[in-house]
Amino acid sequence: MKLLHLSLFSLSLVFINAQKDPNFVGNRSTIVHLFEWKWLDIAKECEDFLAPRGYGGVQISPPNENLIVYLDSVGRPWYERYQPTSYQIISRSGNVEEFKEMTRRCNNVGVRIYPDIVINHMTGQDGVGLNGSIAWASNKSYPAVPYNWYNFHKTCDITDYNDPVNIRNCELVGLKDLNQGYEYVRGKIVDFLNDLIDMGVGGLRIDAAKHMWPQDLNVIYSRLHNLNTEYGFSENTRPFIYQEVSDCDIEGVKREEYTPMGRVTEFNFSCSIGNVFQGDGTLSSLVNWGPGWTFMPNGDALVFIDNHDSQRNGGDQILTHSKSKLYKMANAFMLAHPYGQPRVMSSFAFTDPDQGPPHDDNYNIISPQMNPDYSCSNGWVCEHRWREIYNMVAFRAAVKGTDIKNWWSNGDQQISFCRGDIGFVALTNGGDIDQDLNVCVPPGTYCDIISGDLVDGKCTGKVVEVREGSVARIQLGYNELNGVIAIYTYAKL
Repeated sequence: MKLLHLSLFSLSLVFINAQKDPNFVGNRSTIVHLFEWKWLDIAKECEDFLAPRGYGGVQISPPNENLIVYLDSVGRPWYERYQPTSYQIISRSGNVEEFKEMTRRCNNVGVRIYPDIVINHMTGQDGVGLNGSIAWASNKSYPAVPYNWYNFHKTCDITDYNDPVNIRNCELVGLKDLNQGYEYVRGKIVDFLNDLIDMGVGGLRIDAAKHMWPQDLNVIYSRLHNLNTEYGFSENTRPFIYQEVSDCDIEGVKREEYTPMGRVTEFNFSCSIGNVFQGDGTLSSLVNWGPGWTFMPNGDALVFIDNHDSQRNGGDQILTHSKSKLYKMANAFMLAHPYGQPRVMSSFAFTDPDQGPPHDDNYNIISPQMNPDYSCSNGWVCEHRWREIYNMVAFRAAVKGTDIKNWWSNGDQQISFCRGDIGFVALTNGGDIDQDLNVCVPPGTYCDIISGDLVDGKCTGKVVEVREGSVARIQLGYNELNGVIAIYTYAKL
C-alpha cells in the first residue's frame, strides 16, 4: 500500500511540474505579450520576427467574446476584453478561423501561443457582446453560455484584502463573480479551455487567479486535454499554466497556494526591480536576486518588468517604456539572469489609462507599421523589437542551462557577471566602468549586442577585445545611451 501511495505521489509531481513547462521549442526561453494585437498580425510576427530572434511564445489577449463598452473619454477601453459575454472565439483580434490560422502558423515556426483566460467572472454591466450575445449583468444572466444567477456567488464588493473569503467570493470591481465550486460552471470552463487546447495553444495565462479558490482551479486544470500533437507537441504534453496572483503587498491570499498547480506571476520581482533601477537600492544588492529576495522558487515564477495592468495603475515603482533607458537596463538584467520564466511586454501608446488599442473610425484595431530599423508605429510601441531587448532574448537562449559566474560589483551601482563560459553582461546605474574584468568567454573580438547588431560578420556597435585568460577592458559610461554592455559567443566576430 505504501508503494502505491508513493507511486501516485510521484505521478502527481510529474503532472504538476509538467504544467510549469512552457513547452518551448529547442533552447528558446522568453515569452512576449503582444497586448491587443490581431491574430493574423501575430501569425506574421511569429514568422518574420519572433522565431528568427529566439522568442519562445506569445501571450495573447482574451480570445472569447466580450461586452462592447463605450466611454465618452476614450471610446472603447482596453478592459472590455476582460468582460466576457460568452466563450465563443471572437474578439477585436479576430474570429475563430483567424485564431486557428495564428496557432498553426506560429507553431509551425516554433512559437507557442498562450491566451489570457478570463474565467473568474462575467460582465459587470448589461449590454451586448461582439457576436450579439446578450449580457444581463443586473440579473446575472448570460444566455449564450448559458449562466444564470445560480451559477454565481452572492453580490458583494471586495473590501478586505486580508480576508481570502471576501477576495474570492465577492465581486472584483463589480464584475459578476462565478462560483467555480459548482460542477456546472466547471464544466463550461473546461469545455472552453479544451476548445482552445484542441486549436493548438501551448498553455494558458489565468487572469485573476487569486480571486478563485485554488482547489476549484485544481479540479479544472486536472480535466484539461493534453496538447494537440497536430501542432507539433509531443504525446502526453500538459498545457503550460501560469496564474495571475498579485501580492506586492501583504494580503490574505498567498502565491504559494497556487504554485502546486502551475507557475505564478511574481509581482514582487516587478515591484523590486523597478525600485532598484530607479535608485531605491543599489545594483550590487542584486547579488542574491531570486529567492534571496523572498521571491518564489525559480521553477514557480513567471517574471516581468511590467504588464498591461501595472503600466496603468502600478505606481511610480513600476518601470515602463516611458523611462526607456532604465526600462531597457531592467529588461537586460532580467533576461541575463537565470531566475524565473521571463515575459517581455509589448505595448501600444496611451495618454489615458483606459485607452484602447490603435483603431480606425469604426474601432477596428489597426496593425502595427513595421519600420526598416525594426521599430513600429501606427500607435504601437513594440518594446520586443527594441534592439536592447531582442538581442538579450537571443543571449538568454544561448546561455540557457548555465549558472552565474564571476559576479563583480563596485559595492554600489556597478555590476557584472558571466553566464557559464558563454555570455557576459555589465551594467552601471552610477559612474563609469573602466577596468579589466574576467568575462569568461574565449579570447577574440566580440560585438556588444546592446549598442549594435552582428551583421555579415561586422558589428554595428561597440566591440570588446577579449585577451588571454578571458580578460577584457570593459568601458561603459554612465551617460551613454545604454547602461548595459553584453557579449556572448554567438556574437564573436
